[in-house]
Amino acid sequence: MKKKIDMLLILTTSVCLLPIVLSTVLYPELPGEIPVHFNIAGQADNYLPKAVVCFVLPFIFAGINLFVYFVPKKADLPAMMKTINMWIIPILSVICIPVSLFIALGQNKPVQLIAPVLAGILILLFGNYLPKNRQNKVVGIRVPWTLNDADNWNKTHRMAGFLWVTSGFVIIILSFLQLITMWAIWIVVLFLVVIPTVYSYIIYVTGHKN
Repeated sequence: MKKKIDMLLILTTSVCLLPIVLSTVLYPELPGEIPVHFNIAGQADNYLPKAVVCFVLPFIFAGINLFVYFVPKKADLPAMMKTINMWIIPILSVICIPVSLFIALGQNKPVQLIAPVLAGILILLFGNYLPKNRQNKVVGIRVPWTLNDADNWNKTHRMAGFLWVTSGFVIIILSFLQLITMWAIWIVVLFLVVIPTVYSYIIYVTGHKN
């Protein structure tokens, strides 16, 4: 098992560094500064030197990936949830850095489409494994009444999983139709946290009344 996990770590860290290949090819054509942050209208509002974006950012992503692997090691998470955690940073690296490079070259990639679609995919993946997420103090609806009651935890996370998966699908569809913004997605995420929390409290109160 340890060898498999170590191989996964090597693979995901390597994926984090993949943008260096593209950066090396495009480097001579790139302007001095590369956009790295965009407002809700998809317009660049923050820049970094191209050397930093091309050759430092991939290593920062790789470092975060190592952090994700080693720090929550003691958390009682399902194996699949740990695998998902290991792939989030590499996916961000191979999407965010190339998109910034292409935009810097004047290829007007639809940031307003890419960001919501990516958010929808992450929400969907997270929701898919929420019901399999055992009681822990790291990931999930972590309130006293779920942490102290396994039945409450399981019911809450089954409902939350359905809610997150459904929302992820809807966000992806609306993104392709260009009918949703990142601001709207942040509001959706807020409700995706609040609704299961309220639901878990209702279970707690109902159980105590009975």
